[in-house]
Amino acid sequence: MNADTSLARLAVVAFDRISPFHLSVPCLVFENRSESDLPPFELRVCAVEPGSLRTRAGFSIGTRHGLAALSWADTVIVPSWRDADERPPEPLLKALRRAHERGAQIVGLCLGAYVLAEAGLLDGRRATTHWSWSEHFAARFPRVELQRDVLYVDDGRITTSAGTAAALDCCLHLLRRRHGAEIANRVARRLVVAPHRQGGQAQYIEQPLPASAQDDRLAAVLAWALAHLDQAHSLDALAERALMSRRTFTRRFRDSTGTTVGHWLAGQRLARAQRLLETSDHGLDAIATQTGFGSAASLRQHFAAQLGTSPSAYRRGFRGV
Repeated sequence: MNADTSLARLAVVAFDRISPFHLSVPCLVFENRSESDLPPFELRVCAVEPGSLRTRAGFSIGTRHGLAALSWADTVIVPSWRDADERPPEPLLKALRRAHERGAQIVGLCLGAYVLAEAGLLDGRRATTHWSWSEHFAARFPRVELQRDVLYVDDGRITTSAGTAAALDCCLHLLRRRHGAEIANRVARRLVVAPHRQGGQAQYIEQPLPASAQDDRLAAVLAWALAHLDQAHSLDALAERALMSRRTFTRRFRDSTGTTVGHWLAGQRLARAQRLLETSDHGLDAIATQTGFGSAASLRQHFAAQLGTSPSAYRRGFRGV
């Protein structure tokens, strides 16, 4: 976590037969911006192979940078990989190991986790990848603590994500961790995506859009709960507000959010507490009350468990107080 607004140097790895979408995700989140109120980034797309690179969409791309730029970057992002059964070129694996050894943040989006695993960077660590490749990944890399169903895993200087849209969530998480909620929310609004989804949310949700009056009622209850996070919310009370039985509400809730009521509430409260720590001068007791944690001790416990830091340290990191 770092509130430093100085220039951040990011290298995004490109390769032959890359998916244009996967390549575009970090470029969109961390592109050089003219707005003076957004932090500046210097981003370089770095080719694994020399010459023009073919994409899966049928057109080619070129870049001025090669793997040498990985030694320049303080964040290296591998946005995917072209074939889960193909071992990446040794020069790429060596460049990733060197970048990690000198302290760079290493990020593997979607099948990019395969590249990090082949480099040996995920051994003994928690990581994730696209849900449809989880069995294959687990069999191939048994030393990795695979988190099969989550959107992304932040394990210190190594971060991995699930596929496609989860890569956006992961990049916004990295932006939020470095520069705070307001900056990440501003970028998310420009991209017209959700500003923050907790990494522990499920990758695949069976019924993402309302399909019945019950789903509309559930959406209304979720919005109400978000507006009243300072209050205690029991499963039975929320089910009653949604005019559903406890069993039906529980099933509909998981279908809609991919998680349980308790985990969802804790995640929303934690996100609200982070924003208050970043943007207000309220004390910990006041923030704990406003976010429904009840006490500063409970707030500290959740911060330690989920973020590996304390609320006070989190605030100092962003505000220098």
